[in-house]
Amino acid sequence: MQIADFSQPIRQSAKGIIVIFAFNTFKFFKRFFVLFLAFGLSLMRKKMLFNISALNLLLIVIGILILLLVFAILKYLNFKFHLSKDDFYLSTGIINKDQTIIPKSKIQNVYIKQNFLQQIINVVSLNIETAGDNKSEIEISALDKATALQLKRELFQKTQISENSVQDNVETKRDVFFKVSPKRLILEGISQNHLRSFTIIASFVFGLYYEFKDYIKTYRLKERLDTFIDLSEDTIVNIMLTNLFIVILAILFSLLFSILKTFITNFGLEVVENRKTIEINKGLFNKVSLSLTPSRIQNIVIKTNRVKQYFGLHTMQVKQAMVNVKQRKNFVIIALEKAQVRHLINKLITNYSEDTVPYKPLLFYRRVLALRVLLLAILLNIITFFIFGNGIWWINLVLIPIAALYSYFGYKKAFYKIDDNFITIGSGVIETTLNILEIHKIQSVSLKQNIFQKRKQIASLEIATASKSVKIPYIALKQAKYIYNFLLFKVESQDRDWM
Repeated sequence: MQIADFSQPIRQSAKGIIVIFAFNTFKFFKRFFVLFLAFGLSLMRKKMLFNISALNLLLIVIGILILLLVFAILKYLNFKFHLSKDDFYLSTGIINKDQTIIPKSKIQNVYIKQNFLQQIINVVSLNIETAGDNKSEIEISALDKATALQLKRELFQKTQISENSVQDNVETKRDVFFKVSPKRLILEGISQNHLRSFTIIASFVFGLYYEFKDYIKTYRLKERLDTFIDLSEDTIVNIMLTNLFIVILAILFSLLFSILKTFITNFGLEVVENRKTIEINKGLFNKVSLSLTPSRIQNIVIKTNRVKQYFGLHTMQVKQAMVNVKQRKNFVIIALEKAQVRHLINKLITNYSEDTVPYKPLLFYRRVLALRVLLLAILLNIITFFIFGNGIWWINLVLIPIAALYSYFGYKKAFYKIDDNFITIGSGVIETTLNILEIHKIQSVSLKQNIFQKRKQIASLEIATASKSVKIPYIALKQAKYIYNFLLFKVESQDRDWM
C-alpha cells in the first residue's frame, strides 16, 4: 500500500473539484429554488417575463453553472495541507489567502463522511473539528479512504510514525462489538416519537402551501379537490369520518417517515471496539465514521420508552465538547440491548456504579408540571375559540387526562444520584432519559430560584458541561446548597483535565 507523505504540502484528490462543484451548485439552487420555480411556472403561462424568455433563462442557468465550476477549480488549486510533528497546516483562499495552523492537541474530533456522490466517485471527506465554536471545522472534500484513515491516525499522534507502524495499524483486526440488523432498525423506527415526525411532515406541507398558494388559486386545485371528495352533506357523521380518515392517514405517514428516516440514517450501523476508542460507522446515502475517545466525552445520554422497552431497544447518545450542530445527531447508537448499553458505559467511563442511592425532587415539582400543561390547555382553548368558536370544547376531554399523565410520569421518572465521581439525572414523560456526567468535567454550577421557589424554600440546580446543561429540579434549598458546595469543591480539588 502506498503511504502518503503529509510532511510536504499536498492537495486532495482531483475528484474534489466534482464534490466542491456539486455542493456549491446544490446550495445555490436550494437557496433560489422557489425563485427559479416561480420563473418557470410563469414562463409556462407566458412566453416572456420581464423581457426574459425561456431560452434566456436557460442561458443564465448555464452561465451560473460555469461560474460555479470555475470557483470549484480555483478552490481546489488553492487548498493545500500538511503535517508537522505537532501541528496541522492548511492553506486556502482564492483572492484572500488564509493560513490555518491547528495544534494536534487541540483537535477535538476527526470523522470521515461519504455522501451519495462521494460513494459514486469512490472518495471520502475528512472533517477536523477543534474545541472552538460551531464553525471550528475543516473539511477535506475528496480523499481515498486509505489516505483519510492514515491522516486521521497521524492527527491524533503527537509524534511522527514510521511507514511500518502505519502498515501495522492498517492491518489491525477490527473487533465489531455491535452490528444492527434490519429487523431491529424497523422496530426502532416503529418505536420512535411519531409526534416529531408528524410535526416535520406538517411543517413541510404548510411550507409548500405557503410558497405555492398563488398557483393553487390560479389552477383552481381546491375546487377540483372539492369535486373529487364530496363533502356536501355537512353532517356530524361525515365530519367525524373525514377527521378520522385524516388522523389515520397522518399516523401512517408519520410511521412510514420514522421507519424510512431511521433506516436511511442508521443503515449498516456498527460499533467497533479499539484498544482506547470506540468507532461508529453508519449511513446509507451519507456514510459517516466517528471515533469516540473517553477523555473527550462530556455527557452520556440513555433513552428508551415503553414501546422500545417491549422490543428491548435502548439509544445511547454521546455528547462531546463543541461538536458541530449538524454532526451531533451522528453520535448516537440505536437499537442496543440493556447489557450492551452497560458494556459501552463501562468502556467510555471508568468506575461508574448504578448502585448509588437515588433521590427524588419535592412533590411541589408535580404541581409545576401540571401547571405547565394547564397553561398550554388555556392557550389552545383560546386559539380554538377564535378559529372554530364553541364547537371544539370537547378538546378539554383530551387535555385533562393528558395533563394528569404528564405530571404523574414527569415526576415518577425524575430523580438524581450523586457520588464522588458521577452525577446521574433521570427525566422524561413519554421517553425515559438518563444523563450521566463526570464531576471533574463540570464547567459551572448555578443555584436558581424563582419567586415561588423562594417562598417555599425550594431551589433548582443547573449543571453545565462543555456540551450541554442538565438540571436537578425543585429540591429543598438546604439540600441544593449542600450539592452546590460539594460539586464546586470536587471540581476545584481534583487535578484532572475536563478533556
